[in-house]
Amino acid sequence: MATTQTVVEAESLASALDRVYARLTAERPAPPAADDLASAQQERASTAPAASGDPWDALEELRTAFGLSTFERDVLVLCAGHSLESRFVTACATAQNDPRVHWPTFALALAVLEDPHWTAVSSAGPLRFWHLVNLDSGTSLHAPLSIDERILAHLIGIPAIDERLQPLVRPIRAEPSPDTAASRDSAIRAGAEHWLQAHGSGEPLLLIGSSAAASQATFTAICERTGLRGCVLDARDIPDAAAEREQLARLWTREAALSGAALYVRTTDCDDVRALSAWLQVANAPVVIEVRPGTSAERLDGVRLHLPSMSARERRDLWARDLGPIAEQMNGYLERIVEYFHFDEPAIRVTATALRARASAGDDADPGPAGWRICREHARRSLDTLARRIEPQAGWADLVLPAAQVATLRQIAIHVRRRAVVNDTWGFAAKHARGLGLSALFSGPSGTGKTMAAEILAAELDLDLYKIDLASVVSKYIGETEKNLRAIFSAAEESGAVLLFDEADALFGKRSEVRDSHDRYANLEISYLLQQMESYRGIAILTTNMQQALDPAFLRRIRFIVQFPFPEASARAQIWRCIFPASTPLGDLDFDQFAQFNISGGVIRNIAMHAAFLAADDGQVVEARHILAAARTEYAKMEKPLTAAETRGLA
Repeated sequence: MATTQTVVEAESLASALDRVYARLTAERPAPPAADDLASAQQERASTAPAASGDPWDALEELRTAFGLSTFERDVLVLCAGHSLESRFVTACATAQNDPRVHWPTFALALAVLEDPHWTAVSSAGPLRFWHLVNLDSGTSLHAPLSIDERILAHLIGIPAIDERLQPLVRPIRAEPSPDTAASRDSAIRAGAEHWLQAHGSGEPLLLIGSSAAASQATFTAICERTGLRGCVLDARDIPDAAAEREQLARLWTREAALSGAALYVRTTDCDDVRALSAWLQVANAPVVIEVRPGTSAERLDGVRLHLPSMSARERRDLWARDLGPIAEQMNGYLERIVEYFHFDEPAIRVTATALRARASAGDDADPGPAGWRICREHARRSLDTLARRIEPQAGWADLVLPAAQVATLRQIAIHVRRRAVVNDTWGFAAKHARGLGLSALFSGPSGTGKTMAAEILAAELDLDLYKIDLASVVSKYIGETEKNLRAIFSAAEESGAVLLFDEADALFGKRSEVRDSHDRYANLEISYLLQQMESYRGIAILTTNMQQALDPAFLRRIRFIVQFPFPEASARAQIWRCIFPASTPLGDLDFDQFAQFNISGGVIRNIAMHAAFLAADDGQVVEARHILAAARTEYAKMEKPLTAAETRGLA
């Protein structure tokens, strides 16, 4: 804002109205010479401070904030008087010798007010630049002048916000709660010092952290320390058109000066920050930008303040505070919840409230498992819209694999259950910052149990399992694939859910030689995925039918690789024995004979289900003829002949 100003004595609005009215009704002096604007600008060169007088009020605040000269201040008072008091209407008409022209104009102001200067008429002057007055259509000198509605409300002490900002900017409601996240104290101090030293202007603050709630809480704390009122704006609402963006920046800068406000800009789901960057070049007010690591907002210019994630100790303190006496009844579940669910403060408060409500309603269920279920349900909300959740049905007894593969799967579960001990207590996380994510590759033909193994792991760990539809992730548009992957991993981070990328070779094939820009961006997508997998604290499982199609450099970064072989006859017989539910009526079936079908476990399941429908339609138990008929149908679907060797003893 402009700070150059002449000596102006502070006075109340009432006395200013009387003084300006007296000038308006006095004998009209001769108008000043119309010097050019360049020479007239020198009339405002004095930078002496305002003389001491009556206590400052809204008029003095306006003069100081926008650097108004004596004349510009009185123009504002003239317009305010016309809006507030009928005597100004009559006086304006009399002074202009026309009862029909009862409004103020710059020509009238130049004629009757003290210390007039032509620069006040300019669109670059503070009156018009900051929209303190509105100039109707017509020549600048004779067009009707009116005081802006927001400025008038400020002068007479009515709380308001510009109606053009109301659809975009909302006040932040601060929820009082003890701040247990001591790790944010340094960021709060640094942010407050920056604003106080820069007097609210200067570079924006970039709050870099994975939790939007932590960023907003930090912003609220900075506002409390500096006495500013917090408001929020979504970066997606910043116009792309330059003129509209300039208008929004000026309006917010003006609003910040009028109400002592600071702005928190949300960047969630905003991947293109060019409009925001251009807006920040114009806005001159306290601004905080919410920045998620790895997003385009991280490239913005500003003072960077990193917000570390809450430690397990801080999360446990929050849980204990919000749960109250129930925390002592969790029987070890509280530690598991703290480890698995990386909730922020609002999420902890919501889930703890739900558990307390269940307990107060007389629910006699063990609060430990009940709390775990509530946390899982809460964590699902953001991920359910991005991936398909699978309810695990299978158990270890349903999985037919060689002993070595089963042992590897059990080791995966061990790595998840004991990661807090190894990574935190034993110090592996501090010594080895990379590669802590638990990734696994399940390789083998279709129907060999890869998805079932993922279900079993999720059930073993009591976690949600989400199957990622790669068709909806991979995009031909540059940058969209990374955006989709980031959304999935960010949504899953709260719960550490099991993520299953089915047929991963469609996305993670051999990295191509860079022949054109498309190859380069394809390689960037793969590198981005590797980075996300290495930092994801849950289990990321990739399944493929063609391990040989995967880049060896990619395979080196996978912690577990489990081969799912095509089942041999003995394994197929075992699958047949456990494929039918216990309540299915079975005839005298020779499962070793059915093992002659040279098919995978997935095809065996399809045949068993089809045979059950045929038997139910006959009103009989499942017999060999039903299985043989179902097998013929399934083989025809696969366009594969059913050989005599496979049907020996059945046909």
